[in-house]
Amino acid sequence: MATITMPVISRAVTPSSENGRRRLPADHPILSLLDEHTTLSSAELKKIHARMLRIGLFDHPYAASRLLTSCSISPSRNLQYALLVFDQIPQPNLYSWNILIRAYSSSSRPDLSLQLFSRMLSDSPHSPDRFTFPFVIKAAAELQMLREGSTLHGLVIKSPFHSDVFILNSLVHFYAACGCLNLSRLVFDHIPQKDVVSWNSMITALARTDHYNDALNLFQVMEQSGFMPNDVTMVSVLSACGRKGDLELGRWIHSYIKQNEITQCLILNNAILDMYTKCGNSADASFLFDRMKEKDSISWTTMLVAYAKSREFDTARRVFDEMPYRDIAVWNALISGYEQNGRPKEALAAFNELQDANVEPNQLTLVAALSACSQLGAIEMGKCIHSYLRNNSFDLNYHLTTSLIDMYSKCGDLENALYVFRSVKKRDVFVWSSMIAGLAMHGRGKEALNFFKEMQEAKVKPNHVTFTNILSACSHAGLVEEGRMYFSQMLPLYGIAPDIEHYGCMVDILGRAGRLEEAMELIKSMPVPPPASAWGALLGACVVHRDVKLGELACQNLLKLEPRNDGAYVLLSNLYAKAGRWEDVGRLRKLMRDQGLKKEPGCSSMEVNGVIHEFLVGDASHPLSERIYKKLEEITARLKTVGYESKRTQLLQNVEDDAAKEHALNLHSEKLAIAFGLISVKEPMTIRINKNLRICEDCHSVAKLISNVYEREILIRDRYRFHHFKQGKCSCQDYW
Repeated sequence: MATITMPVISRAVTPSSENGRRRLPADHPILSLLDEHTTLSSAELKKIHARMLRIGLFDHPYAASRLLTSCSISPSRNLQYALLVFDQIPQPNLYSWNILIRAYSSSSRPDLSLQLFSRMLSDSPHSPDRFTFPFVIKAAAELQMLREGSTLHGLVIKSPFHSDVFILNSLVHFYAACGCLNLSRLVFDHIPQKDVVSWNSMITALARTDHYNDALNLFQVMEQSGFMPNDVTMVSVLSACGRKGDLELGRWIHSYIKQNEITQCLILNNAILDMYTKCGNSADASFLFDRMKEKDSISWTTMLVAYAKSREFDTARRVFDEMPYRDIAVWNALISGYEQNGRPKEALAAFNELQDANVEPNQLTLVAALSACSQLGAIEMGKCIHSYLRNNSFDLNYHLTTSLIDMYSKCGDLENALYVFRSVKKRDVFVWSSMIAGLAMHGRGKEALNFFKEMQEAKVKPNHVTFTNILSACSHAGLVEEGRMYFSQMLPLYGIAPDIEHYGCMVDILGRAGRLEEAMELIKSMPVPPPASAWGALLGACVVHRDVKLGELACQNLLKLEPRNDGAYVLLSNLYAKAGRWEDVGRLRKLMRDQGLKKEPGCSSMEVNGVIHEFLVGDASHPLSERIYKKLEEITARLKTVGYESKRTQLLQNVEDDAAKEHALNLHSEKLAIAFGLISVKEPMTIRINKNLRICEDCHSVAKLISNVYEREILIRDRYRFHHFKQGKCSCQDYW
């Protein structure tokens, strides 16, 4: 920037006097320099200030307020210096008070705006005007200070500006920011002369608080009242539509914008993109994106999310690679897109790329990476992230704490999950619920119930998630009566009406305990139509307890709700296989083929030295495949010496030859993973395996025997629970 050359002044300029009042020419050479405040640096403003003091110009209120404006609202503003300038003004005018209150209300210290307002009321002869109130109300909104803002509202009512639309609009925003939507609506309804900003403020408040139907209805009322919506209105309406997930309405709104020639600025186009993304329509989002003349980081990121949400991962990656710039928000979109859509390996690969690119991860990055570790059972990577949090002094807030507890729990390291839980001083309902869930999935039901008691003693109110985890703990630990008790206490003691998830858990509790008819009666007594989860839980229990008749009924009802649920067909097929009804097995498999449904293949995975290894049934693709199968032969031979006999009834295929049955069972992915673990995981480390389906009874028996014969701890997490094998015993309940 060029250095400012001070004008040559032939004599000291002392404001002349006319009728006893000081007069200041508006075109004074120094003041004209302040007109360039948008380009002046802080150092240049200080030079002008010094010159004004030297020639006595600063003593004039008008000149002083001009300098204060430049210090307060220039791009290189220095509010601390502006406050010093303000304190030097002998008698600051109302404009000076307003300009500084305004500057602080939009700064990182809005509390100082409120302090200045308090000083003005007590130390100056000025009363707030129609410009003062909106700025100080904005500061109260930023701080969500309901009491102070309500006091300001009282002052407004007593002032001559009680009907000023500008002030009332700011109160609509203030109450919404404080979570008092009813008060926000009350102020809005009593604005005598509403303007477009009034409608926008209320519609925005409703859209941001998930009252999307109310926001859309108010938009219709706005139109009927004769107000023409602008781009700000449409951004909020599109947000409400996206949250509702109504694609048809969203397309109509997009058409409405075009028909009414509402200026499609970048912000509005980004809002349309976001609406299509939230409605799951990547095609319309892509059509708009390709035609946008101006794009920013938000545009690119939204498009990336749209493709990831539609599971078009290759296209999402292409968008990421084509981005002209990639900030941490873009990386987060890619990592979260993978993680939230069932691609945890790709999520961690992208996280590693981020580190190689020397981009600093933030809280959102680390939460997504920890979630990916949870899905994969990648405990080594999870521990590295935990170390990164400690070494970089991250504040373990509720989100990070919950993510760490979840990661350690799902990776089978319950002791570290408990360590994280106990190391934080502040625990909200989600932290408590996460720890209860961890204990539940490990079958430590009684400990989970004890934690629930501690949670109540800590005065933390449980929510729906807490009770889902409590009932899950009762299910995994076989605590039927305890489950009944907590289910019956939800509404009368805690004010939480059981929803479909809680009913599903109760069906699971009763079904696991073999009380199938009782579970069926509970389904019939549900206050809403039974969901797929309830019928699925009953069907799974029927497979365990081999009740074909009830299983057929449960499967029939499940398929009515989810016709393409391949798991339902597989469970019923397994039930038929266990009953030796092979014709029915064949009929179901043909039906699946005719409908284009495929059984989800069994897959076992494990992390070794930071690398995820996956095994399918009969897999021969692993680089160490030859060694793995040799180890498997050795395992089979050693187990037979201690009396092992394969449970051939677990083979859910019609195979006549016993040797072929045994061979088929030996190819299960769990056994391949255990064999790989024995040759690659050093003692005394635990062999940790993730299984995407339910572990079969034969694999369960083999894992128990291996833990004893080879003196190794084996931890297998299947779709339903953890199985901790040690010295020939298992922590779970041995039933199928």
